[in-house]
Order: sequence, then structure tokens, then C-alpha cells
Amino acid sequence: MSRLLIEHGTVVTPSGRMAADVLVDDEQIAALLAPGTVIHDDAEVVHIDASGKLVVPGGIDAHTHMEMPFGGTFASDTFATGTRAAAWGGTTTIVDFAIQPRDGSPREGLDTWMSRAESNCAIDYGFHMILSDVTEAALKEMHGLVADGVTSFKLFMAYPGVLYSDDGQILRAMQAAAECGATIMMHAENGIAIDVLVSQALARGHGEPAMHGVTRPSVLEGEATHRAIVLAEVAGCPLYIVHLSAQEALDEVVHARDEGRAVFAETCPQYLFLEDDVMARPGFEGAKYVCSPPIRPHGHGEALWRGLGTDDLSVVSTDHCPFCFKEQKELGRGDFSKIPNGLPGVEHRMDLVFQGVAAGHITLERWVELTSVAPARLFGLYPKKGSLLPGADADIVVYDPVRAHTLSKETHHMAVDYSAYEGLGVTGGADTVISRGTVVVHDKQFVGPDGHGRYVRRGAFGGIDVPRPRMQPSTNAKGT
Repeated sequence: MSRLLIEHGTVVTPSGRMAADVLVDDEQIAALLAPGTVIHDDAEVVHIDASGKLVVPGGIDAHTHMEMPFGGTFASDTFATGTRAAAWGGTTTIVDFAIQPRDGSPREGLDTWMSRAESNCAIDYGFHMILSDVTEAALKEMHGLVADGVTSFKLFMAYPGVLYSDDGQILRAMQAAAECGATIMMHAENGIAIDVLVSQALARGHGEPAMHGVTRPSVLEGEATHRAIVLAEVAGCPLYIVHLSAQEALDEVVHARDEGRAVFAETCPQYLFLEDDVMARPGFEGAKYVCSPPIRPHGHGEALWRGLGTDDLSVVSTDHCPFCFKEQKELGRGDFSKIPNGLPGVEHRMDLVFQGVAAGHITLERWVELTSVAPARLFGLYPKKGSLLPGADADIVVYDPVRAHTLSKETHHMAVDYSAYEGLGVTGGADTVISRGTVVVHDKQFVGPDGHGRYVRRGAFGGIDVPRPRMQPSTNAKGT
């Protein structure tokens, strides 16, 4: 049996950085060794030179949508193409969303998504469950799903008639989650009010993509976030706000966390790097950037970067849900409400968040926490994932902090015909990516075996202690 020895690199964890070699035995981390330690045994040792590089736990993207149905079409990345692209970017685990069919059972939804992912994923994967029809039968199934490693359930305050749940249904689902040790994830936008604004805009003849943002104002995200927090407090369950985009919503999360409540939130790279003017690009180009919540005006991104630096925001995920511009986004030409909502991004998350280190928003240690360790802890994967401790899965990234490259549809590996960050120059990139002891990306080549990924049963809510110390952002932090 061969071993891997990653040597001469700088190991980075949330608690600090150190010069150390990492020994991998089969699928697990065997030891962290003093630099230059000689391995004395009969097993073959494959040496990986990490000189000048960072050695970090494999990235965990806790919010992806491979093959998701939306608006009469499906997300363009399959589990095969999407997980391979994730690996290219240094992500070694995704947690995707299985969807309960309307008038069907959550178990039926899980079986459907498992069949799509099995034997197709390049990296390990787990599932959250979207509850689209909160019935007594569905609530009873939650206990069995938790036992099978699906320990988080997503609800929607948006999309009436499709995925929407009213406050009573949300409260009942939260109560059930509290009973079985699960976490509720919330898409927090006031969908009822948004639908009124959408219909009014279309009645006035405004069907252009820019109206997507106008009809989903940030105050309605803030209002829904407040409501979700109150309902979670009544039910006594942990709450995780997905894809938080707005200052108003962040303020609600900050207030709840300062009071010691188990409230957590993620944001996504599109809200950190883009502003709402992208939806007003000439012609129909703005459709490329339609996602929900929408990309916000100037100022919101700066607030989100501060939230990442002060631990008000816990995770950066992608909400990766790509739709090709041709044939898919164009379904909404003339009617912005019919544009499939979603952006590609699973390949670029680690690199984009790394730009926050150079800009002074976050430290190297915080980068590792936001992209790997915190999602592992919050979603019952730690310490098997998100860790470089002996006994953990050998999910490791050798990361080059000075590699310069440009994000483009011409070079990315996602199955989508545009890049949301076309032409953006970044510094930093994955050099070698290891999934459970197997090298899957090396020397700018994908070398992993087909179907290498394995389903991961997640534990119950792992949590991050709250209340937490209030850290001050770096004095040289500036907007991106």
C-alpha cells in the first residue's frame, strides 16, 4: 500500500499556520510530521513537493444545485461535470439539495437525487432536503432521514406555488427539526410581496433583466430573515440563512447572534464581487446574472466582507446553479420572471474568497475556516471532513498563493457557456487536490478516477459556539 507525503509546505488551520509535512496512509491522514522527517517502513511513499505552497483541508461547498429543475429546464451541470469542476477549484466535498416532489415524500426526493449522484461524483457528496410540501407525513419522515445522514432541511419563504411554505408550515417544520436534532436552512425573502411587485412591473411593460433586482428589494430579505429568526426561537431549533445578500438581513443575523441564539448564515461570492448594474447590461446580457436573492447595489458587498471578518457570517458557499445563456437564460427574454435563477461558481469559490486575504478583509486562517472548517462543523462532517487531524479523511489541497490566472468561460470546467466573473484576474489557485487519499487534480490536469466520490452520512448539528467574541475587521479592509 502506497503512502503520500506532502512536504515542505505551510499547513494552515483556523488556529494558525506551521511548517509541517502531512503523511497520508490510504484514505486517511496518518500524521503531521516535523519537516524533513524520514519515513522508515516498507511501504512505498509518493512525495508531493509543497514548497512555497499552503497545505489546507479540502474545501466544502455546503450549497450546490446539480441537475436542479427550475423554470422548465435543469441546471446545466450534472453531478459528474459539477463535481469535477469543484475539484479543479480545490473543493473536495459538496452538500447538494434533494427536493421533495410536490404531493410526494421527502424520501422519494432523496432516492431520486441519490440515483443521479451515485457513481457519478468526482468528490464526496452529501444532501440537504428541500421540504416543498410540509405535511404531517413529510414531518414524520424527518427522523428517518436524519438517521440516514440528511440532517438539514431547507424551507422557502419565496416562490409561492412552487417551493413556498407559510409561517405555520415553517414553524411546524422547525419544531420537528428541534425534536430530531436537525438544522433548518432558510431562503429568506418575502415571496408574497415580491410576487406583487413582479406582476406590477410586468403590467407596466418592464420585462428586462434589471427588474429582477428592483422587484426583490433588500428590505424584503431583511424582513423575512427577522421572521425566520423569530420562528426558530419559538421552535428552539438551529437556523441557517442561505445565500444572505443584503445589509438588512445581516443586521438581523448580527442581532440574533449577539443575543446568543443559534443563528448562522452564509454568503456567496457573487454578492461579494458583483453589483446590481450587471443585470442592466445591454441587450439581454443582464440575464446571465439573475439569481435569488438578487445581486445588490453598491455598499452591500462591503458589509458582507465585514461580516466575514467579524464572524457575523459563518460560511461562504456558492449556491452553484448554472443555466446556459443560450437556450436556458433566454427562456425569460421579454419576461424577467421566467429567467432561470442561478449562477455558476463552484469551481471558483476558494480562489475568490482567497482574494479577501490579499485585500485585508480576512486572514489566511479565516479563509480556511470559511471555506472548509465551519461548513464541516455546522453540517455534521467534522472532524472527518474539514480537518487535518490524524484519522480525518485525507481531503487536502496544496494551494499556490501566488499563482495568477484569469477567470473565463474559455478556461473553466463547469458545463455552462459563460462566466459570471469573465476577465477577473485573481491570485491563488489549487495546485494539487487530494480526495480521500487519491490525487484528483495535479499539475493543471484532472487525474481522478471516474465515480470516485462517495456519499457521506452527516451527523446532527455540530454547531459553532455562540455567543462568540466580537472581532474587529482589519484596519486596511476595503470594499471589493
